[in-house]
Formats: sequence, C-alpha cells, structure tokens
Amino acid sequence: MLPISAAALAALGQATRRPVRAEWSNDGGRTWNPVRYGSGQVTPDRTAECRYSAAIELLDVPRGRDGINSVSTELRLFQGIGIPRREVEWIPAGRYVIDRLRRTRLGVSLDLLGREEVVRGAALPRARTIGPDGAEACAAILAAEALPGSAIAWRDGVKRGTRLPAFVVDEDRWAALSGGTDTAGTSTGIASSLGAEFFCDATGTPTMAQVPTLADPVRWSIGHTLVTAEPAEEESAENLVNLWVVTGDAGDGGAVAGPAVAWDDDPDSLTYAGPDPVEDPLAPQRLGLAGVRVRTGRYTSPLVTSLAQADDVARARLADSLGVQASLSLTVACNPALEPGDVVLAEVDQGRWERHLVDACPFTLGAVTQTLTTRTSTRRGV
Repeated sequence: MLPISAAALAALGQATRRPVRAEWSNDGGRTWNPVRYGSGQVTPDRTAECRYSAAIELLDVPRGRDGINSVSTELRLFQGIGIPRREVEWIPAGRYVIDRLRRTRLGVSLDLLGREEVVRGAALPRARTIGPDGAEACAAILAAEALPGSAIAWRDGVKRGTRLPAFVVDEDRWAALSGGTDTAGTSTGIASSLGAEFFCDATGTPTMAQVPTLADPVRWSIGHTLVTAEPAEEESAENLVNLWVVTGDAGDGGAVAGPAVAWDDDPDSLTYAGPDPVEDPLAPQRLGLAGVRVRTGRYTSPLVTSLAQADDVARARLADSLGVQASLSLTVACNPALEPGDVVLAEVDQGRWERHLVDACPFTLGAVTQTLTTRTSTRRGV
C-alpha cells in the first residue's frame, strides 16, 4: 500500500474532502506544471501490462509543442484526502504518457497509460546480446535506455544478484525485462526468471517485486462499515494451475537446470494436487482422494541456470496461479493508497472475514467509493 497516515486511513469511511491534483511535463519530469482537472478515472490493474491507466478531462490547457501533446507530454495525478483541521494528504494516482488526445469544448480528453508504455514502445533497432551479468545490471541497461534517469527499485525478496547468462534480445525490450518471449518464442523475461514481476508503480518508478501471495501481510482491513454494496462472488477454474514444472534450458545442448516442481500440497485446499503428483501420481487413487485433480503448467527459460533459481520461479508461478477460481467484486470506501497486489482482510458477511489479494482497484478521482476485484484461495478464512 502507498504511504498514508493512520488518521487518513481511519477517516476513509467518513465525510472527507477529496480534491484532485493534475500536473504535466514536457521535459521528462524535471519540471511540472499544474493544470485544471475536470473529471476522470484511474485504473490500477495488476493483470494489465501497464499497471496504471486513466481516462481524464483537463480544462483550459495549452496545446502543441509547448503545451500538452501526445508525443512528449507526461502527466501525473494525485488524489487528496482532506481531514478537518489537517492539511490535505496527497496520494499518487499514477504517472502517465498520453495514448490518445481529443479536443473538447472545455479542454482536452485524454486516454493515459503508465510508463510501461514507454518501455514497450522502445523496441531495439537491432538484436543485441545482454549479459552475462547480474540480473540487476542486465535490467538496468534495458530500462535506462527507455527511461533515462529512472533507476529500477528492487523490493525486498527479489534476488537481484542472480547471475544471468548471455541472451539475445531480438527487439522487444519489454519482453526481455518482464515476462515475455523473443521472436523465436523463447522465454527471456528477466523478472520471470527471478520469480518476480516488473511494473511502474503509482509514482512512475520502474519496479521489480516479488509475486504477491495471500500469505503476505494484510495491508487494509475492510469492515462491513466500509463496504457500500453487497459483494459479488464468483468462481472459475480458468487459468488455474496447481502443479508447475520449471526448467532452465539454453537450447544449445548444454546442461539443463532442473526441472523444479511446486504444487498445492495443502490437503485442506480444494486445489490440492496430492501428496506427490510427480513421484507418486497414483497416491490419490490409492488413498481414496477422489476429488484431486492435477492441472499442470510448464515454464522453460535460458535465463534459469540453477535448480535453486528454478525452484524460486516454480513457487512464484504457483502462488500466482492458485486462488484465481474464487474472486470477489467489492464496492468499498475509496482508498487511493491501495495498490494492486495488496492483501486485504474483508468482512464479506457479518462476522465472516476473508483474506483477498487485490488484482484491480479502479476509482473515479474525487469519488468516495471504489470497486475492488480480488481473488482468494478456496480456503477463504482468516
């Protein structure tokens, strides 16, 4: 969760002022110019390549080369929380580039995308070999060329010192940094090879972070007084994987790392894969576990060079693929500090609390409510 004071967090369900601030820059963020905000919505979404997107209207704006334009302009938004007898607390609501600009009677209407769009658009003019070097150094080269002056923030738990072999980036800089594939279909994403994810946060900072899990600390407890509409619950088996097999293979005939395997080994989980689906796949039949069903996913990357690294990736992918079958759409008092990937504790019924991982938390700037899209394991209790 973004920094927010305890006083502001406690006041979210009360009558508070919610002003909005918008600024633009044409010099890469060295200077920022205020602009009148009209209306709009921000969409933080962990499942999208650009974690933050927005659609807003600005009033009485300068346009053209020296004003707001779709080529060089960046915008940043802030949602304020105004508590009586305290100064307004400003929460970042994204730093963006312009995807589409339309002139309106009062100003301009803008479709905005997070700074990942800059990286996505900065394809390499020719194939290049990156490494061998540490993951931090390899990622820094690729990111700095697209986002000068913006160093990657490495969050705790990501093994930034992992040694990566030399690999070829054909053209797609984003795929090489995040979790994509090259033109031959080979997985080359640095973040994926570390069991991590790459994104730009609400301040626009490029970030490497561990894949969030339901075991992470709870960032916000949402009691029934903060829930403003009946929660909508849904279950689906789409994209559910309860057994991951991860291998490091450069495809050159050299030694293969792994495979490492990770599976749902919790007998109380509805997605339990059995005591050992790899070495003893008949155990469920022998033990009378008729409800066990294995759904297998595979991941291979030349950037995975050790069994320990493959094990990290397998565990991260398992954490990201479990729990998708139980989701919740929840309308709550708007908390602009909430981030995709945060774990919340929600009172979905009177006295029934569940841990949920937030995938998306869109909100209308200045509004008092927002809708969360979350997921949880099939064991939903605290």
